[in-house]
Amino acid sequence: MKYEAVIGAEVHAELATETKLFCGCPTTFGAPPNTQTCPVCLGMPGVLPVMNRKAFECALKIALALNCRVDEITSFDRKNYYYPDLPKNYQISQNHRNLGREGYLDIVVDGALKRVNIWNVHLEEDAGKLVHPESSSDSGTLVDLNRTGTPLLEIVSAPDMRNTAEVEAFMKTLRNILLYTGVSDCKMQEGRLRFEPSISLRPVGEQTLGARVEVKNVGSITAVVKAVEYEIERQTKALESGEKLPQETRLWDDRLSRTASMRRKETSADYRYFPEPDLVEVRISEEWQAKVRGTLPELPVAKRLRFQKSFGLGDYEAAVLTDDKSFADYYEACLAIGGASPKAIANWMINDVLRHLNEQRIEMAQFPCAPARVAALAGLVEKGTIGLGTAREVFAEMVAADRDPAEIVKSKGLAQISDESFILEVVNRVLAANAKSVADYKAGKSAAFNALIGPVMRETKGKANPQVVRQLLEKRLAES
Repeated sequence: MKYEAVIGAEVHAELATETKLFCGCPTTFGAPPNTQTCPVCLGMPGVLPVMNRKAFECALKIALALNCRVDEITSFDRKNYYYPDLPKNYQISQNHRNLGREGYLDIVVDGALKRVNIWNVHLEEDAGKLVHPESSSDSGTLVDLNRTGTPLLEIVSAPDMRNTAEVEAFMKTLRNILLYTGVSDCKMQEGRLRFEPSISLRPVGEQTLGARVEVKNVGSITAVVKAVEYEIERQTKALESGEKLPQETRLWDDRLSRTASMRRKETSADYRYFPEPDLVEVRISEEWQAKVRGTLPELPVAKRLRFQKSFGLGDYEAAVLTDDKSFADYYEACLAIGGASPKAIANWMINDVLRHLNEQRIEMAQFPCAPARVAALAGLVEKGTIGLGTAREVFAEMVAADRDPAEIVKSKGLAQISDESFILEVVNRVLAANAKSVADYKAGKSAAFNALIGPVMRETKGKANPQVVRQLLEKRLAES
């Protein structure tokens, strides 16, 4: 029997606010343990939470970006469960009246659009962090409550994905939306963005869902893909052997590249949700929605499709250019200056600028050259002023000293030679000195042609225009 995977995801993103959701404690990452707490986030008796307006508007922005229905009134609930890093023994979250519902996210997979429905978007407070012993000599697990109360956005997708390519596209697209809107820095290595996939299998053609397995403790997009692949394989083998799969939560072990059972999956009834008595309802007027919607930038998929349509770029080129908002903005700044085609500038951005960023481990904002420099360099190559090899040398000096590329070319005498009469003299000398290569070419050995190009380029110190060299060689060989 053939099975198909049915995959959904819960996404948790810590919001980029300076203070926590219901108190004034800072949210700085890496502070000494238990130094960013107060009676409110520690859940002391008699304290009252006060809503962080910026956090609420960040959550509202994402609900709108994900095309959710936003009702006039939203409210908060208590989600009751015990865990050592949850001092109140409950989490203030949303269940009965979520901030956003019935939205969707369009992703691009293999050049085609696919829609993943969003069940809900809601706001809640994060829990603390357990610090487990790193060696057998350490005793006990420590609790750090600095993270307790940090604003946390939860996004719950419908189980609309069917393979890892769609899962990866969903994660990258959603991460880009969070970055484009500025609501989160999405640093997965710091736990600020967590993807928890849910995987079930069912016979192909069947509509009833199989047992849902949620995977937690996944620290990167790559690890999520591996976890989903592992679960599909594990569940397929289990079903084929006649095993009945339970609905459960499993942990991902990145070192062993496998999942392990953690607990049977809870339902909402297990959390005994009830309305949070210490917080009033939030009324979201049409005017407030319009104001927040007005702050939304052009989102990644829309920008990607526009780049393809307006600039004639391929799917891969547009995807790389729009993967980071600052990178896309820099590209468009280059285009606004002009001097080279969109395709030429795109090639320099993808092949050289991006490589420099990766090698230096810096962000686009730290790139040392203004967009005018990259646009000018692309133009010099496109116009034939310099060849690609020379341009790479110019690029290296340009970023090292932030110099104008045309100035570098002039000061070093790097301009490409396109004078046909000069190049023809060189071609004639090379043909006369390489009779064997000429004979081989006429005998049908096409590799001999390249053996003739090399000497011409060496004699001109690499400055001869390769296209002119090729044309003149072909012409003289045909005449001889």
